[in-house]
Amino acid sequence: MLLTLFNRVVYWPKTTILLTLIIIAAMATGFSHFAFKNDYRMFFSKENPQLQAFESIQKVYSKNDNVLIVIAPKNKQVFTPETLNSIEKLTKESWQIPYSSRVDSITNYQHTAADEDDLLVEDLIENALELSPETIEIKKQIALKEPLLIHRLINPDASVTGINITINLPEKQPDEVVQVKNFVRKMVANIQKENSDIEVYVTGLVIMNATFPEAGEKDSKQLYPLMLLLILIVSAVMLRSFSGMLSTAIVIVLSVVGCLGLVFHIGIVMSPPTSAVPVVIMTIAVADCVHILVTFIQQVNRGKNKAEAMLESLRVNIGPIFLTTLTTVVGFLSLNFSDAPPYRELGNMTAIGVIVAFLLSITFLPALSQLLPYKPRKHSESSTKLIDSLANFVIDHYRAILLLMGGLVVFLAFMIPRNELNDEFLKYFDKSFSFRTDTDFAIENLTGIYMMDFSVPAKGDNGISDPEYLENLAKFAKWFETQPGVLHVNVYTDIMKRLNKSLHGDDPSYYRLPTERDLAAQYLLLYEFSLPYGLDLTNQINLKKSSTRMTVSISSVSTKRMIEMEHQARAWQEKNLPQYMWSEGTGPGLMFAHIGQRNIRFMLEGTAIALVLISGILLIALRSVKLGLISLIPNLAPAIMAFGIWGLIVGQIGLALSVVTALTLGIVVDDTVHFLSKYLRAKREKDLSTADAIRYSFHTVGRALIITSVVLVLGFLVLATSHFKLNSGMGQLTAMVIGIALVADFLLLPALLVFFGDKKNA
Repeated sequence: MLLTLFNRVVYWPKTTILLTLIIIAAMATGFSHFAFKNDYRMFFSKENPQLQAFESIQKVYSKNDNVLIVIAPKNKQVFTPETLNSIEKLTKESWQIPYSSRVDSITNYQHTAADEDDLLVEDLIENALELSPETIEIKKQIALKEPLLIHRLINPDASVTGINITINLPEKQPDEVVQVKNFVRKMVANIQKENSDIEVYVTGLVIMNATFPEAGEKDSKQLYPLMLLLILIVSAVMLRSFSGMLSTAIVIVLSVVGCLGLVFHIGIVMSPPTSAVPVVIMTIAVADCVHILVTFIQQVNRGKNKAEAMLESLRVNIGPIFLTTLTTVVGFLSLNFSDAPPYRELGNMTAIGVIVAFLLSITFLPALSQLLPYKPRKHSESSTKLIDSLANFVIDHYRAILLLMGGLVVFLAFMIPRNELNDEFLKYFDKSFSFRTDTDFAIENLTGIYMMDFSVPAKGDNGISDPEYLENLAKFAKWFETQPGVLHVNVYTDIMKRLNKSLHGDDPSYYRLPTERDLAAQYLLLYEFSLPYGLDLTNQINLKKSSTRMTVSISSVSTKRMIEMEHQARAWQEKNLPQYMWSEGTGPGLMFAHIGQRNIRFMLEGTAIALVLISGILLIALRSVKLGLISLIPNLAPAIMAFGIWGLIVGQIGLALSVVTALTLGIVVDDTVHFLSKYLRAKREKDLSTADAIRYSFHTVGRALIITSVVLVLGFLVLATSHFKLNSGMGQLTAMVIGIALVADFLLLPALLVFFGDKKNA
């Protein structure tokens, strides 16, 4: 059946090409459904417990997705009429930001004061240009002594301030966050034109969401053209054939277009992690093409016509290429064990791309080869001699190689625990993104964007006015304020202390919690009636007044420290609070801290299952238990060695790197399968000894393995240049794994074959 198919492909090339282009064009219509995810929640499945806790708290209180505008006067003095006037303007204009529901700044901070028995609640600063220096100084001292402002909207030396805009996205349009970002950028640009004496920085979760599509756009504009150019250059140089290079390039483009069009038809949406799919498909497609073209060109150089040469190449390569395609698909599909949906989609999309590339390489490529000119060239002996010399070296020194490689694998395996889990979502973006540099400035000079929220329950409705509850809540906040890395704690008890003071004639000695429940309830009622629209307490108190939200702002800390803080908070609650007040911490930072750990555990399961399946496939395909077991060593060693090296030189693993073993497992098998297939052909068809079979493998497939490995490594090194860390880290480690895999298959695998082979015929 295959022979009939290949004959039709080779002898009816125009028909094959036309049918292929029609099919790819039909698949490409899926581009009309193209969409891009731009929400950090994309990394969390609906079943993720941290996401469920986060969404639960956002349903009870107002959402805390935000934009934070940081204002830094060049003279380092926030409390000047000109700067305060700019802050006033930005505060008022921020209400016009699409989907904004609340705006907080030092100017509209609801300051309370006593007027005999009445409570006055008003903006801290109004009409700044009309205020006297003495009045501004009084306002400054109020702001610097207010716990709700310091380290949140003003820094201790009053040199930097912030405006926090709460955004409530309806999530009905894909460009909502982009609308917000564009509006804010325009607003900020206008205020800087009016007042050139201030620097303005923009950060927040909504801006981070808007940066995700920016990361994808950067990669598509910079990485893909560079990758295609590299492939063309490498193909032309190593194949020494312009026609081979051209046909490879066309297959690559068709593979990417066909795959993406098909997955868009299915309904898969692009995201920053899946932006790596075209690069991966390019590398896989070129590997398939190279194996077929190397044999084809060799046959043409030996005098066969193009049809005969291609049929022989297909006969020799169809088995190993199909096998490597199957194992690569299994490897990529194991990404479905990932707890992060974008990586499941990455696995599924790439698996589809691998299949499309395989089908094109055995149909479109052979057909196109019949129409393009291929001139026989004189065979170069230099590269063959070098590969043959390597084969002899390995055969002659196999014991030393086994000892050296085995020792190196064991040593690097012990280095793997040096890798520490750390996954700060801020550092997903390098400093080429304004979001990253602006956020770094905000963290260093004002406040953090990492938040940990606690919804602290009280005893029944209106229970938040219970003095016992207030005292315990204040203790919890006080404990958090003493923890390393904590910048600010926004807690309801600070409001109650201020109200108690204000309603006692602003006597500082009354800056404490009320001791009577009815009094606390009256304070709250009076205060709520005095607040303007949009600045109410729904962001801190639930409707039944049976719980309050405490928000802890944290500096840029490691994932390990974030989780430690969560566990310490839980332990403190269990020891110091009544059980009804116990609550779980949540927030985006904590969610990302947990996802890496969960993903590593799930991916270990997925990789183990993939390894069993791939091993079973190899045992059946090779029809040799011994060779199947031997193949496991060079297939596992590259990942072990790469993660060991990573532990020595980097020492940090995040979400992206937790999928690398599964991502590379099928690809790594490629070299092993092609080497062993030629080895078995030599043993079974040519009845060669173990040593001569190894020499035959090096001689026939060595050059193709070098070309494919070089292309794969270059492809992932291109991905490593991404400004998006999830892609760059994955590209670096994957390139390392594939490079080590070539070394393992050229040194470790043949040494194992000699060691376990037939010594009499060696």
